[in-house]
Amino acid sequence: MSIPDYDDIKLPLLKFAGDGNEHSSKEAVESLSLVLNLTVEEKTMLYPTKKVPIFYDRVHWALTYLKHAGLVEGTKRGFFKITERGQGVLRQNLEKIDNKFLGQFPEFLEFQRGGKRKEKHETLEKQANYSNRTPLELLEESYKIVMEELASELLDNVKNCSPSFFERLVVELLVEMGYGGSIKEAGQAIGRTGDEGVDGVIKEDPLGLDQIYIQAKKWEGTIGRPEIQKFAGALQGQRAKKGIFITTGNFSTEAEQYVSKIENKIVLVDGNQLTEYMIDRNLGVTLEKPYSVKKLDLDYFEEQI
Repeated sequence: MSIPDYDDIKLPLLKFAGDGNEHSSKEAVESLSLVLNLTVEEKTMLYPTKKVPIFYDRVHWALTYLKHAGLVEGTKRGFFKITERGQGVLRQNLEKIDNKFLGQFPEFLEFQRGGKRKEKHETLEKQANYSNRTPLELLEESYKIVMEELASELLDNVKNCSPSFFERLVVELLVEMGYGGSIKEAGQAIGRTGDEGVDGVIKEDPLGLDQIYIQAKKWEGTIGRPEIQKFAGALQGQRAKKGIFITTGNFSTEAEQYVSKIENKIVLVDGNQLTEYMIDRNLGVTLEKPYSVKKLDLDYFEEQI
């Protein structure tokens, strides 16, 4: 048989997770290759343009879509388990799970829209209608989905890394953004202050004309105003004017409003912004394949007089 597409993998994948236990993605690939009667060649076949097994890639996307529909949930890096909603879907004895079926779940529709659009009442039929979109628009939308999923996976991995790795990541990112001079200099600056509310100090520019104080926290959920006030107080204690608060979580509206009113300049970098900066500077990601979109050069075809 040929390698099944990711729609044909979704139901077998959900059934695999149906025992309620925690499973790794690797386990899922191995089990599904047997359930779907794949040959060794089909299981290991690579895409022509990238060194990734086709079947592994399709299992990955099937799992991604099931997660965004709330049928399975990530438990830790590389592991997942079925949810109560997923068990309810299995009890329906479906013949297939595709994106149209998943469209009944609001979380999945929001994922398809990119998570930030305001058209909350847009119907599934309109969402799935591609007939009025140009190939370039479809390409742009596909690119956006890939990048959003990359950002989500990147943030999950950052949250699961050790504190020392996170500290090193922050150093490398700030240096890539033009702060701190060399990585060696920046690495020496981070974690040396020992002052309450401050994790380190880094040069604002390679010459060190000014310094920026840093607070870096791995955090689940929302950081409120009290934490930012504590950081602002630490800056005042150092007679510092500038600070960066970096977190894997997010900030409350009150926290954002607070930094906009105080004399000290404090920049808040939440988990989403952190991953955007990492992707922009190729930190923790690799270039898989570049695509060039070309258009007709009308000037070339103008008759020469």
